[in-house]
Formats: sequence, C-alpha cells, structure tokens
Amino acid sequence: MGQALGCILVKESTVVVKEHFGKFDDVLEPGCHCLPRCFGYKAAGVLSMRVRQFQVKCETKTKDNVFVNVVASIQFRALPEKVGDAFYKLTNTTAQIQAYVFDVIRASVPKLELDAVFEQKSDIAKAVEEELEKAMSAYGFEIVETLIVDIVPDDRVKKAMNEINAAARQRVAAKEKAEAEKILQVKRAEGEAESKYLAGLGIARQRQAIVDGLRDSVLVFSENVPGTSPKDVMDMVLVTQYFDTMKEIGASSKSTSVFIPHGPGAVKDVASQIREGLLQADSAHNLKA
Repeated sequence: MGQALGCILVKESTVVVKEHFGKFDDVLEPGCHCLPRCFGYKAAGVLSMRVRQFQVKCETKTKDNVFVNVVASIQFRALPEKVGDAFYKLTNTTAQIQAYVFDVIRASVPKLELDAVFEQKSDIAKAVEEELEKAMSAYGFEIVETLIVDIVPDDRVKKAMNEINAAARQRVAAKEKAEAEKILQVKRAEGEAESKYLAGLGIARQRQAIVDGLRDSVLVFSENVPGTSPKDVMDMVLVTQYFDTMKEIGASSKSTSVFIPHGPGAVKDVASQIREGLLQADSAHNLKA
C-alpha cells in the first residue's frame, strides 16, 4: 500500500478499513482511493480476503486410554459483508479458532476407542467445522473446510498395532498355505487312486486277452492236429512261455541272478502245480456252495 498526496492504493484480494476520526467509516475495495487526512480520514488497516489455512495439533485421550495427537487443518476467510466484524472483534483469529478446535476434539475423541477414531475422523472433522461455523460467523469469518489430516498415537502403541497386524497377516498366510497343501495332497491322492484304478483295468484286460488268446490257440491246435488233447496243447504253450521268459531274463542288462529249474521237465512240474492249484480252488468253491 502506498500513500501520496492523500491517495491510497488497495491491492487485489485485500480490502482497507477506512476510519473517520477514529470511527469505522467504510471498506475500500481494490483500486485507488482518496483519503484526505486533513478531514480526519485514515486507513486503519488491511484485511486479506484470501482463504487462509493453518494446522492445529491437539493431544487427547481415547476411550481405551490411548493418548493421540490429532492434527486438524482449518481453512477460513473473512466474509465480505462482515469486514468490520472481522477487523475489529478479534485480535488473534487463529488463537480463537484453535481454542474451539481443542474444545470439540477433546469432547469427541474420548467417546471413541482408538480404532473408531481412525474410522470416524470425517465425523470428527464435521463436528469441528459445525462448531467453528457457528462461533466464527459472529466474528465475520467463514469456515471453508475442516480436515483431520493426521492421527498420531504414541510410538509404543503404533509398534503394538503393527505387531498385531503382522501377526494377523501371518496367521492368514499360514491358513492359506495349509489349505493349499491340503488341496495338493487331496489332488495327489485322487491322481494316485485314478492311476491305480487305470493300471488295474489294464492288467485285467491284459489277463483277459491272454486267456482269450490261449483259448483260441487250444481250439485251433486241437482242430488242426487230430489226437491232441487240450492238456497237451497247454503243456506246449507253457514250454514256449518258459523259454520266452528265460530269453528275456538273459537279454535284460538289469537282471540279477535267478535260480530256476532249467530242464524241460521243470515245465511239467510247473504245469502240474498250476493244474493242482486250480483243482483245489475249484473244490473249495464247490464245498462252500
């Protein structure tokens, strides 16, 4: 603001309070104005019309006896129609606003537990704004916005809360890991069961094919070679399988020493044992029936 020859320059976003012989007279808007001091006019002061902001840090206690620092951000400005009230009624605007913020926060937070304070910080901010709006409008100020920007508990409380969170996350991770291992074991067991089932089907079909092949061989041989009985054909098939087995054992590089009767007469003994076993099983079946 400059003065020369009774003229005054008011800058943008500000107003000047004009007095006449020490009494409030008018509000000078931005521009150039004439204030003849010889007639008792003077500029009492400048008032900014911009939105101003400051932070209030309030320490209080929650319902569960945890001390916290609540940081509130207050945005306010002077009302154009109440410039006189804003200029004359308060000597320290920020101190007055801070007193109201302390009062509301220390009345609201002790009713809530620590977790609820974090969850309901918007409600606390709204309560602070409503109280400030009612109180400060009488002094010519408008509360533009009130924000709770931070809630800072004691360092030991923060550490305990972090440990609780970490333990909860580890518990969930362990549960998920156990569930995954359970599913893996179930799927592995289902796969093994399915594999064994299919292997059993394969063995059963293989044996059925062997039986069908032997039956067809016996029938064809009996028809083409007169005078041979099914017993003679089976003995010859067993001899053939005996020599095929000996050949496979000798050809395999991973075979260990195997001691078995090597004479052709051994085949007769094997055939006799198989027939006797079948006869005994059939006799036992008939006795049970």
